[in-house]
Amino acid sequence: MSDQPNYPSAGIPNDPPQRPTVPPPASSYGAPPPQPPKRNGLWWLPWVIVALLGGTVIYLLQNKNKIEDRNDVLVDQTARADSSYDAVNVEYQAALARLDDLVSQNEEMARQMVDKDGTVTKLKSEIEGLLRKSNRSAADNTKAQKLIKQLNEKTRGYEQRIAELEAENANLNTQVTTVARERDSTVTENAGLQQKVRLGAVLHASNIRLLPIDLRRNGTKEKETTKARRVDLIRVLFDIDENRIAESGSKDIYIRVINPDGQLVTSAAIGSGVTTGADGQPIEYTLQKQVMLNQNERAKDVSVDWNQSTDYQKGSYRVIIYNEGYQIGSGSVTLR
Repeated sequence: MSDQPNYPSAGIPNDPPQRPTVPPPASSYGAPPPQPPKRNGLWWLPWVIVALLGGTVIYLLQNKNKIEDRNDVLVDQTARADSSYDAVNVEYQAALARLDDLVSQNEEMARQMVDKDGTVTKLKSEIEGLLRKSNRSAADNTKAQKLIKQLNEKTRGYEQRIAELEAENANLNTQVTTVARERDSTVTENAGLQQKVRLGAVLHASNIRLLPIDLRRNGTKEKETTKARRVDLIRVLFDIDENRIAESGSKDIYIRVINPDGQLVTSAAIGSGVTTGADGQPIEYTLQKQVMLNQNERAKDVSVDWNQSTDYQKGSYRVIIYNEGYQIGSGSVTLR
């Protein structure tokens, strides 16, 4: 409203509108009293924002702590999982080493029994499958440990059985050794008995004589002589003593004639040859004679003539008689 007084019009209709009057400057009138600032209705909004920001910060801090705690738990779980993995792997490697050692120590027995039914191969396959898993769980570790325990029990069973077999083998070896010794002793005794029997069966010559003979009247008359120039042959005479062991039958007698020069006298024309001595060494002989012998009877005056184509020498002639490779008698004669 205007401060000017509003006078009524003089009745003149349709008067033009009055121009508003401009209030005088304040200096004209006294300064108006200061008006209090009008209060905004959203004055509380900054405080709410501050409170929200503070709550968010607190939440974030609390959440950060929870995340860090969770990370610590996960790290601890991971460490424990790694430790568990290492422990299981170490157990498995130890079980394999034990099995390999068993096989290497007794390859023959182990090959006959270890994994005969495929159990060991199956256990190893299952364990290695669990150990290869990249996301292996605690349950997997537990299962692997149970399988490793079964593998160790299987190996322990093999060890016990092999130990039993080795003990049985040792016992058998002892028995075999004992039997072998008894056999060897028996063989030795038998060999000794056979040797005794063989020696007992060897004939013995006795009453050995060498008769230098001078043949006269174209050999129809014989005369003993000791003159070398008159000797036509030397007759060897001997007896074979009775023998209770030697079986009846034809027996080979070998005679060696040694001349005064110590040389063996031989001649292929009258059957000189070689026989084998009791020690396996060859023995040259001058004459061979087969004698029919009856068990437990004496053979008397067995005769063998040595007739050489050359003259006989002065000196001593010696004869050595053999049977079964053994010397059974000897004799000599001296010619003048």
